[in-house]
Amino acid sequence: MSASAIQALRDYAWMLLPGFAMTVLVGLASMALAILLGLVGATGKLARSFIARASATTYTTVIRGEPELILLYLVFYGGGNVLQKIAGLFGYTGYIEVNPFVAGVFTIGFAYGAYATEVFRGAILAVPKGQLEAAKACGMNRWLVLRRILMPQVWRFAIPGLGNVWLVLLKATALMSVVGLDELTRMGFIAAGATFKHFTFFAVVALVYLLLTTASYPVIQWAERAANRSVRRA
Repeated sequence: MSASAIQALRDYAWMLLPGFAMTVLVGLASMALAILLGLVGATGKLARSFIARASATTYTTVIRGEPELILLYLVFYGGGNVLQKIAGLFGYTGYIEVNPFVAGVFTIGFAYGAYATEVFRGAILAVPKGQLEAAKACGMNRWLVLRRILMPQVWRFAIPGLGNVWLVLLKATALMSVVGLDELTRMGFIAAGATFKHFTFFAVVALVYLLLTTASYPVIQWAERAANRSVRRA
């Protein structure tokens, strides 16, 4: 590395710290939304109602078939117009602008909620039906069966798949830079533009993403061990 590149890092590397924090925040918030939508979507796909199944299937089919960048543009640039028209029905005539953070979390969470839906659907189907029937035969109501029998096992089966969703989702947060959110990629771009050391700063940004995903592996493995702690091994 040249002396000028080292000096550029000394002067501007601090800018990556708030971008790093924003990336982690967007990732965690988006993952929480994705898990919530995944549970709702999986329940809809396995429901008896045709409308629920059709709605959930349409959601996963359409969202998984669209690039996240296009969805982000639709939410960020079109969301304000939609909200403005809705607000106009109630007499509000002011201008409504979608916040980049809100647009980013909603888009990433909504997009990866479709993948989480399939993860939870597979996890629910992996629970032996005999256990659910036995629980009902013992007099458990639907809520008790869900809380004590179904969900503990669903999480055990779903965690590996959700771990993969998290790793991909975390990298997808880089798309937020195109709408002006000061996350890691955008801050790296600003620092690179100020110093003309684009390769240097984007190499550092790439390294930080690698460190983030690598640091996620022990957490995912710990979650898997915790979920399987009560499982009796043959």
